[in-house]
Amino acid sequence: MGKDFGNTEYFTNRELSWIKFDERVLGEARDKTYPLFERLKFLSISASNLDEFFMVRVASLVDMVNAGYTKKDIAGMSAKTQLSYILDETQRLVASQYSTFNKSIVPELKIKGIRFVLKHEDLSAKQIEFVDDYFEKNVYPVLTPMAVDSSRPFPLIRNKSLNIGAFLSKKNEDGEKEFAIVQVPSVLSRIIEIPSESDDEKVNIILLEEVIERNISKLFLNYDVICAHPFRIMRNADLTIDEDEAEDLLKEIEKQIKKRAWGQAIRLDVASDMDAKLLKYLKRELSVEDSEIYKINGPLDLTFLMKLYGSLEGFSHLKSEKYEPKENSDVPQDADIFECIRKKDILLHHPYESFEPVVRFISEAANDENVLAIKQTLYRVSGNSPIIAALAKAADNGKQVTVLVELKARFDEENNIIWAKKLEKAGCHVIYGLVGLKTHSKITLVVRREEDGIRRYVHLGTGNYNDSTAKLYTDIGLLTCSEAIGEDATAVFNMISGYSEPMFWNRLSLAPLWLKDKFLSLIEREKENALSGKSASIKAKVNSLCDKDIIMALYEASAAGVKIDLIVRGICCLRTGIKDVSENITVRSIVGEFLEHSRIFVFENGGNEEVYCASADWMPRNLIRRVEILFPIENASTKAKVKHIIDVLLEDNVRASIMQNDGNYYKVDRRGKKRLCAHDIFKEEASKADTFEEKLKDERVFIPKERVEVY
Repeated sequence: MGKDFGNTEYFTNRELSWIKFDERVLGEARDKTYPLFERLKFLSISASNLDEFFMVRVASLVDMVNAGYTKKDIAGMSAKTQLSYILDETQRLVASQYSTFNKSIVPELKIKGIRFVLKHEDLSAKQIEFVDDYFEKNVYPVLTPMAVDSSRPFPLIRNKSLNIGAFLSKKNEDGEKEFAIVQVPSVLSRIIEIPSESDDEKVNIILLEEVIERNISKLFLNYDVICAHPFRIMRNADLTIDEDEAEDLLKEIEKQIKKRAWGQAIRLDVASDMDAKLLKYLKRELSVEDSEIYKINGPLDLTFLMKLYGSLEGFSHLKSEKYEPKENSDVPQDADIFECIRKKDILLHHPYESFEPVVRFISEAANDENVLAIKQTLYRVSGNSPIIAALAKAADNGKQVTVLVELKARFDEENNIIWAKKLEKAGCHVIYGLVGLKTHSKITLVVRREEDGIRRYVHLGTGNYNDSTAKLYTDIGLLTCSEAIGEDATAVFNMISGYSEPMFWNRLSLAPLWLKDKFLSLIEREKENALSGKSASIKAKVNSLCDKDIIMALYEASAAGVKIDLIVRGICCLRTGIKDVSENITVRSIVGEFLEHSRIFVFENGGNEEVYCASADWMPRNLIRRVEILFPIENASTKAKVKHIIDVLLEDNVRASIMQNDGNYYKVDRRGKKRLCAHDIFKEEASKADTFEEKLKDERVFIPKERVEVY
């Protein structure tokens, strides 16, 4: 009898796998090969990641438990069991974050001349004078103290807001304690520079909540302040929208966004030295359990470190040199972009290569008298998007402009509503997504009249049309005027805007139609090739891997002898090293200067390699509940470039961590080996002015030949 590849022991729980990912992010904050301020960023990112994890994933599990949902996940864990494990693991993760802050970051900042005054009791006389004056002039006028008594119930505390809770007693009376709350205003800077006490200290910093806590008695003049401590709550922020019942999706989402700030409290952060009776009071009023309370040894909400990174001047030597994306030599700035695309398919590798050609593609189309129509999907865009401006300009110029703005892009709903209304006002035809599905695909179609007839130009990408994140996220974009892809692109938009599904497709594979089946058939083909003695291998790069059917197919292929190398940045429910199941599979995660976001798939296919890129990860939500696109890379030079990208990533021995048989990740052991950081290699290659074909001939370009060892 063969192996049961669906055995629950062969899978890792999705949420626990995510926690391991955030631990890897936190690990970068402890890596002293980074400049100190870059480590600040990683610590801040780790904290921000955890906030979103609670608001969405933990909140979802709480909802399941409250609803009595008992179905188990692929690892055999019920929602209740998952929640128990997660709360234990996140307590440990938070403790590790603050250990990193207190024992590593703060002491090293002090050595560099930046001192944190973490408690207002530690202020000197000169600093006290400054702080009290600052409070009177800048803070006091903004504050609104809120008392709680029989006529004033416990106030609604906004999600993620920082507050100070206090017990008070009337002066010269022995009555009961009264509770009051002061919200730390987000409109004021949380980081306050105060006078230094020595020449060694270039900057002294105190946080706003400490300034308020020190002066809180000034807000309650007829009372004695018995105790005052900061706290922060996290609420369920996952929107619940019945799209079938919603008469107007835009209005329904607007209504749900307002509710997000007041969802069920699922986590309470408090100062570790908080008065026990005050904590008991908050616990009761906020209806939280002991397991949901996090006692913090340090400033609550470490995401402020990102603002510290950007606000302190004179410390550029503690940051990495800012990288500026380079021009792709196939699309010179002074060239006609449509002429460039007609010559050959153009592959863009962001952020090493500039996102500017994508913006140009749309802006030139907007102003080109021969362009008849522009169609585009938008999932997340930047705050001052040049793409939105170009689309509005195109409509103003009389082009037919159709834009799908996905209103259900989590935490970007409000921003996308604003853009959707702006585009409609400009005369664009705007579609607000599809009922029951998120449109996550990244595609732009430009229809142009030329001498030999109508020609369609297409951009396909693995990342959002966001010029800001394109400088931080690694993504791949393809510009092509392939007739076959152009026909498919037209079919995509006809499906989105109406009900027309073509009888056949040329090159593109779509979810939720048959993308999952496409992946399963490609994996199955490699398995059959291995069983028949042909060369067989799979290289895949995704953000997350948790689809059970895909994992089982990979297990079957591995058991048949297919060599499988996976690069999975975040969640990975697959386990390596299982005898006769996953011994031929390696999994690595790369966390570094840029966020790995591209999705790449290479199937050996008996020596006739097929290369694909996609907007989709190997997750049920991407394959079943979203509109996604897988597109082939067929041109010889673009195919070589994509294969080169994934090969270099597979040889990274600086930022890569390798999954071991126990599910834990360890950095690559590079003792005695040359340092190979994929991000640095790609930056160096992009800085060269020659074309990629010439780069491949250049002996200075790294072409991987051997595997690296791990410890």
